[in-house]
Amino acid sequence: MKRKLSHSYPENRPVSGRVRLPPLNALKVFHAVVRHRSLVKAAEELLVSPQAVGQQIRQLEEAIDVKLVEREGRSIRLTDKAIALSYHVRAGFDEFEEGIRRITTVEDRPSINFNVSPYFGTRYLMPRLADFRKAVPDAEIVLTTLIDLVDLERDEIDIAVQWGYGDRAGVQSRLLMRDPKVICCRPDMAEKIHEPADLLKVGLLQPSRSRRLWPDILNHLGVQVPKLDRDIAFDDAATMRRAAQQGLGVGLISRIDAEEDIDAGRLVAPLGLDVLDGMAEESIPGFYVMSTKPRLRVKPVAELYRWLLDQQW
Repeated sequence: MKRKLSHSYPENRPVSGRVRLPPLNALKVFHAVVRHRSLVKAAEELLVSPQAVGQQIRQLEEAIDVKLVEREGRSIRLTDKAIALSYHVRAGFDEFEEGIRRITTVEDRPSINFNVSPYFGTRYLMPRLADFRKAVPDAEIVLTTLIDLVDLERDEIDIAVQWGYGDRAGVQSRLLMRDPKVICCRPDMAEKIHEPADLLKVGLLQPSRSRRLWPDILNHLGVQVPKLDRDIAFDDAATMRRAAQQGLGVGLISRIDAEEDIDAGRLVAPLGLDVLDGMAEESIPGFYVMSTKPRLRVKPVAELYRWLLDQQW
């Protein structure tokens, strides 16, 4: 006979004082079930039977008097309360992992794994290296550059500065600076562009890391957005800049680079330097500093994070 779960205040949750936690093993099993959305796959990860996983979930439900998992045929569905609980359980296991990693790493001084996008590194960080190093004098900083979006947990990154819109799940993300773009092309190509709609008659160079940038810009310019050709996409700002200089199409160039190339006669802004002024801020990409709560509890990591936020980029 199935036990009916009540909504009364459970015995293990006193009205005052600390909550009595359920067994850690049951939380570990719940964490695996949430990630896989499957009892079978969770069992494969934990090297136990699906029946054992199901039993642990039932024990957890009984311990906290909350229904977490409902069966739907051969699959399962997480309840709303299970989803809410999962965020806290994941954060807890992240804290455990970070704590173990920190105390089992044998080093003479703390080390910070710091990753930045290549463009941000060369354009903005390198000129400040002296001040940057003073920000955390007692820590070793391992600086890496990656074009691809990093996974902080998988790549063991403490802090990252990445280009985009700051919409990364599971991380602390703060804007350092916007990266407004200028529509640029080679002077001979500009002869074909007299109004925004003419952009669709020439090749648009696509950034591989943002499918929304050109559509947002075209919408701002009042141009109906078609399905854009993404046969060739460029994964970094420097490559797109060179492609525009070589006449492969119209590129979206960072303002500081665009002004350099326009002054040198390598590129022009056929619709004007300021045609994108007034775009909604949420449509303008930028450079975001990212970390996680467990890592920011480590003093040198927190100091470097604060230094990055305090700079006038």
